[in-house]
Amino acid sequence: MNAPLKPAATQPRLTSLSHGGGCGCKIAPGVLSEILKGTSAMPMPKELLVGIETADDAAVYQLNDEQALIATTDFFMPIVDDPYDFGRIAATNAISDVYAMGGTPIMALALVGMPINVLSTETIGKILEGGQDVCRAAGIPIAGGHTIDSVEPIYGLVALGLVHPKRVKRNADAKVGDRLILGKPIGVGVLSAALKKDALSPQGYAQMIAHTTKLNTPGPDLAAIEGVHALTDITGFGLAGHVLEMARGSATTVRLDMARVPLIEGVRELAAAGMVTGASGRNWAAYGHEVRLGAGLQPVDQALLSDPQTSGGLLVACAPEAVDAVLAVFQRHGFAVAADVGEIVAARADGVRLEVA
Repeated sequence: MNAPLKPAATQPRLTSLSHGGGCGCKIAPGVLSEILKGTSAMPMPKELLVGIETADDAAVYQLNDEQALIATTDFFMPIVDDPYDFGRIAATNAISDVYAMGGTPIMALALVGMPINVLSTETIGKILEGGQDVCRAAGIPIAGGHTIDSVEPIYGLVALGLVHPKRVKRNADAKVGDRLILGKPIGVGVLSAALKKDALSPQGYAQMIAHTTKLNTPGPDLAAIEGVHALTDITGFGLAGHVLEMARGSATTVRLDMARVPLIEGVRELAAAGMVTGASGRNWAAYGHEVRLGAGLQPVDQALLSDPQTSGGLLVACAPEAVDAVLAVFQRHGFAVAADVGEIVAARADGVRLEVA
């Protein structure tokens, strides 16, 4: 006979049950590279337009002349204590990878791992409800899934979408001369660190939820713009990490203007006060040697660049003449702080892939 379920009122905080939260749970870039280097790639069918050859957001398989299937999955442990908000954040984050390939989501499958003798059925139900509501907002059903009894709470989705084969946007196709447009402000990891230390204000929490549950719906419209060459979203490796993936994939160097990078209100001050995740340091240890910081930048700038984003914004590499059209798409979808934050330049000979001024 199963042990009695714990009443919701006496449950521990969700974040206390996980060793890391949100996209900060990701294996550090350097460790991941070490793990994957010994694996041998299988021969890929010609229909597989995007696979493991680049650090892209999803796999893409061409079905016919007009359609390609996007397949991706994402899941993690709680980044917040409210179960409904946790479900919403995890689902938004998972669906983002479809948008980041330029696609439109069509359905999802739920991935659920819960400590069933620690959390009540009511709490677990709220997590699933949050994910379902986000899928409803995206116009897709949760068509199935899989559940396990887990030591730590885990929730996420397998997300499937469709895109025209000619509109697939990889993160590796940026061109020298392109401008970089960032759709959401950064700083989610800083807010999550403050939350764990009981140092996040109600206004800060509201901002955190607003940004992490905002679907990256501009993706398909951005992919339709002729001058858009590359697209990705900013998640666990931080802005610097995902910019570096774009630079490596396209054999270029990126120049960022830190003053133009949009920040969530108050995160600079929180980061300066020590509200930084462990994942931020692990990120920098993995790729800091590829980054050159300008003399005027402070340690807090480094922390913000490597800050892990959960359900972060889209990053677009586009021709200069397409900037206005890209910004107009973001504005139309309600992304008011989208900004031109840098440019793609020829690769440096010394191996530096990211210059930040």
